[in-house]
Amino acid sequence: MRFFFSFVEGLKVALRALSINKIRSVLTALCIIIGITMVTVVDAVTTGMDESFENSMAMLGRNVIYIQKWPWDGNEEWWEIIGRKEMEVGYADFLDERSQLASVVAAYTENYVPIRYEDKLIENVGLNGASSNYLNIQGLDILSGRMFTENEVRSANKVAIIGVSIRDEFFEDSDPLGKQIRIGGQKFTVIGVLEKQGNFLGLGDADNRVIIPIDAYGQIYGLRFGVNIGVKFPNEEAMIDGEYEIEGLMRQVRKLDAAEENDFAINKPQAFEEQLAAFKSGLYFGGFVLVGLSLLIGGIGIMNIMFVSVRERTKEIGIRKAVGAKSWEILTQFLIEAVMICVVGGVFGVMLASIATIGIDQVFTAKMNMGVVAVAFLICTFVGVVFGFIPAFKAAKSDPIESLRFE
Repeated sequence: MRFFFSFVEGLKVALRALSINKIRSVLTALCIIIGITMVTVVDAVTTGMDESFENSMAMLGRNVIYIQKWPWDGNEEWWEIIGRKEMEVGYADFLDERSQLASVVAAYTENYVPIRYEDKLIENVGLNGASSNYLNIQGLDILSGRMFTENEVRSANKVAIIGVSIRDEFFEDSDPLGKQIRIGGQKFTVIGVLEKQGNFLGLGDADNRVIIPIDAYGQIYGLRFGVNIGVKFPNEEAMIDGEYEIEGLMRQVRKLDAAEENDFAINKPQAFEEQLAAFKSGLYFGGFVLVGLSLLIGGIGIMNIMFVSVRERTKEIGIRKAVGAKSWEILTQFLIEAVMICVVGGVFGVMLASIATIGIDQVFTAKMNMGVVAVAFLICTFVGVVFGFIPAFKAAKSDPIESLRFE
């Protein structure tokens, strides 16, 4: 019972001391504020990246590989790749006919172009010219309307599937089906709207896109450059063996000798996972080194200010001991004060981190993790106890007679 009352009394004394020296307390806690802000923001960014990663990988399709001119991993120098022969739309038919393991093969292109509807214009829209089975490759679904058919692809029909961002910008509350948009000066009839996808890895808007038949795309922009082949397998096991099969077929269609290296890249969504892991590791390392330095400097500042506080209240310590206060009660009082400075710093740090997280989430991706907020306050308590112990111990062990004589 005495411990409880001593704790409550120590808390009141600590709060009173902090309120008397507000500016000094805030300045002392400044590095703690910086450290807690950084550790919370770093975790918020990585949490947001992890959450958006799964959604983003779904946009690339499950159990899918992509045959392209350029690799995703960046391990090869650009001058070794620039001279490679371009991919051709006919490769998709070749692979589809001969592959025993692939379930879907589709050719597609990617470009960023302006599109118009009446007097409205949207710049930098992601345009895909694609085979009729392209949605199966990327795991996309139609929200309303339909996908174009293989006959419409072969006939280069001017039909289009739009994302919800395009729908909302151009048509607002009206039905876009049957309306005509302009792409490359040509009129395309909207026959379908894709389900909402969201942002890709917290960056580009995946709904700011239009899909048209690849032959219609070729009539406007040509198919000499930028053709890609997507190959989907029924399951992960089939994909492992299928990758080797597709590689062999691609070497065959590209007429490569056994001694020649591949003049194409086989890209997999897992490459993004490896790059994400490397980025997160670097972010964690750099962030926590700075956090550690901030907390160390903040802890030293707290130790220093607590020594000053002990010296200023030497006579008060002597009086308390003279009327029966135990050494552990004096120790507890000053430890509580040190911890309170850190906790106040933690509160400001979390508040700043919340504001920073909201701002970052507008341009990238970030999500506050309440578990890390709790850990942040545990860190504050730990720093307060560790760096406040020596001054508190000095106060607890001071001689009451000498303390009463102190001027």
